[in-house]
Amino acid sequence: MKIHNAQYKIDDSSILNYYEVGTAKNKLLLLHAQGTNSCSFDNVVTKLAKHYHVYLVDYYGHGKSSHNPEKYNLVSIGNDIIDFIENVICDSVAVLGHSSGGLIAAYIAAQSPRCIKLILEDPPFFSSWGERRYNTYNYKDLSSVCHNFLLQDEEKDFVYYYFKNQYCWNFFPDESRETVREKLSGFALKYRTKHPDKNLKVLFWPKKFLEGFNGLQYYDPHFGEAFYNDSFNDTVDYNDLLSKIKCKTLFMKANTTIGENGLLQGALSDEDLQRVNSLIENMKIQRFDCGHGIHTEKANQFVEAIIQI
Repeated sequence: MKIHNAQYKIDDSSILNYYEVGTAKNKLLLLHAQGTNSCSFDNVVTKLAKHYHVYLVDYYGHGKSSHNPEKYNLVSIGNDIIDFIENVICDSVAVLGHSSGGLIAAYIAAQSPRCIKLILEDPPFFSSWGERRYNTYNYKDLSSVCHNFLLQDEEKDFVYYYFKNQYCWNFFPDESRETVREKLSGFALKYRTKHPDKNLKVLFWPKKFLEGFNGLQYYDPHFGEAFYNDSFNDTVDYNDLLSKIKCKTLFMKANTTIGENGLLQGALSDEDLQRVNSLIENMKIQRFDCGHGIHTEKANQFVEAIIQI
């Protein structure tokens, strides 16, 4: 099935890169998670295109779309994707967002009557907002790594820098942590030097965890800085935003672990989910026994859930 790649220019000359596949009557827009891009959905897009005319957008700071830190906030991105829906899709559409893409999808659903179905794949509602963000895995990991990367100028390759400084090294035993970290980071540096435009591969590093690096070579760490300093959320009140969503909604919830010192290892807690459920009128919750990337870990269940909504 042929995938068409094109770019849409906003009035201020910002570029939204997008992909289009399928010819079905019903339209589906996919919004990826932070750090990756539309390639994140490669394993499910062909299956979805049998049932939907699928659009995949790289939002700002990711993939081939504009890298402009002034637009790395929910309102700017959300409004420009609504513009994209009005002028490219030109029809009613189901909108799916994974992780931070889910925050954007919710904004679209709250603001645009074109959104007739909303699918939320484990988005970090409330947990990534305000002071709550400080004790989340994303803040300790990607957000802080982005912040520290931008404070230094010695290392230019963010993919290698992130691999070497990711939070998960803290889960390795104290006695072997630095040895393993240096050895595997050496493999990462060697691969990045030889293949700067390819998704990262590291010997002995689990494939499941490498999924988070897919598309990272086209990611702007200033986007992570916007989550570090909370400017991504702009002036949005999520209580008000979610209460404005009236379309049929499916919330896909992955497993969540509360680690040491209450660290939220996942997108949101069960309490956060219940808060979301109390605000969105017409929402169904479906739980998946897997990590944050439901569409990669439980692809068949993921596709089936979307078809059935």
